[in-house]
Amino acid sequence: MRNLTLLILAAGKGTRLKSNLPKVLHRLAGKPLIEYVVEAARPLGPSATCVVVGYEAGQVQRALSHLPLQFAVQEPQLGTGHAVQIASSFWQPNRGNLLVLSGDVPLISTETLQQMLCEHTQSAASATLLSTKLDNPARYGRVVRGPRGDVERIVEHKDATAEELRLDEINTGIYCFAVSDLAQVVGQLSAENSQREYYLTDCIGLLKKQNKRVSAVICKDPVEVGGMNSRVELAELERIVRQKKLEQLMLDGVTVIDPASTYVEPGVQVGADTVLYPNVFLEKASVIGARCQIYPNVRISASTLEDGVVVLDSCLISESRVRTGSQVGPFAHLKNHTVVGRQARIGNFVEIKNSQIGDNTKAAHLSYLGDAEIGQDVNVGAGTITCNYDGFTKSKTIVEDGVFVGSDSQLIAPVTVHRGAYIAAGSTIEQDVPEEALAIARSHQVNKEHWARKKRESRRKD
Repeated sequence: MRNLTLLILAAGKGTRLKSNLPKVLHRLAGKPLIEYVVEAARPLGPSATCVVVGYEAGQVQRALSHLPLQFAVQEPQLGTGHAVQIASSFWQPNRGNLLVLSGDVPLISTETLQQMLCEHTQSAASATLLSTKLDNPARYGRVVRGPRGDVERIVEHKDATAEELRLDEINTGIYCFAVSDLAQVVGQLSAENSQREYYLTDCIGLLKKQNKRVSAVICKDPVEVGGMNSRVELAELERIVRQKKLEQLMLDGVTVIDPASTYVEPGVQVGADTVLYPNVFLEKASVIGARCQIYPNVRISASTLEDGVVVLDSCLISESRVRTGSQVGPFAHLKNHTVVGRQARIGNFVEIKNSQIGDNTKAAHLSYLGDAEIGQDVNVGAGTITCNYDGFTKSKTIVEDGVFVGSDSQLIAPVTVHRGAYIAAGSTIEQDVPEEALAIARSHQVNKEHWARKKRESRRKD
């Protein structure tokens, strides 16, 4: 929309949440509530966006520093009208319209906002509000209409008469104002009410007194405009967001064995014919390819799995990539920008950190590979450790293609095992190993004849 500026109200603490965290920073499906609002409004093309902050203002500003936003600080917090007054230096110089949103209404859709703005433009209204209807309006402010159906005013729940409380149309706290008209009335707001606050809703009545037109668009789905005032409501929003995501995935060809126990954040991508088993968590814009199998109790965060990857039970994969056709797990841990090559196998109780694992390489069990470059067709035996940290610095281990590392070996970084070499089981490797060589680094075995029998006889005498 041309000549549109955006104001998001986000100054409240959220007392009923019983939290020191600002209300709008509580996370919904892995993302702060307010980011959903910003994303819903972005396609409208606002020329600028300002967020009114108050409680823990610095914390909110830091959390949103990655977004192109301006900020106004409301201190003290004296109501929604006061918040708009505080931000007047942002919106008043602008021509056109001001869209006012609440930072705690994360399910609001772009489509609903577009419908509201379209009505505002076509009706040439001074103000357009978004309302909805509830069977039980409870504590919400009521929309009072005139005989012709025009909006006359909005009355807050605590200030409503018995007759007004019977109305089922409620105010959602979302408005679009003509900037020139809002500027004429916002300074006239009064705190003569039960809360001793300046209500933005009173601007509607003030505009009506000037014979200005006020229109309203009814949001058909009340869930979309529901706010969040308690942990109970936050959990319900979480359920709704995740359910919508899973339904979309299933419509796109993903098998979800048990949607009630599967958790996929909205920004995650999953390819067709992938199967998600119960208790799978996919987070932080992870990308899962086609024909993957993700078994129970797996968490994948900020990672990419290419096509045909199998992740067996109880694995954690974070900030990593697993290439086509590989298998991970069970009980494996990949982290810190690890890359696993094609057709590789990472088995049970293997931890890999900040390492590259080549195609067709196997680390089947009980190993730690940190800060390593491991080539193709390598066999990493059980109990292998790359000793990458000396207490001061991290060093790299390089294992070239075709190497065989015997079980229970330690590779003391920095060290390179060259192409085709063998490491004997139980070796501690401190020096580079040449191509095709066999490295043996273990103590000489000594057998003491009859030692065990003599030991047992001695114990019996004791």
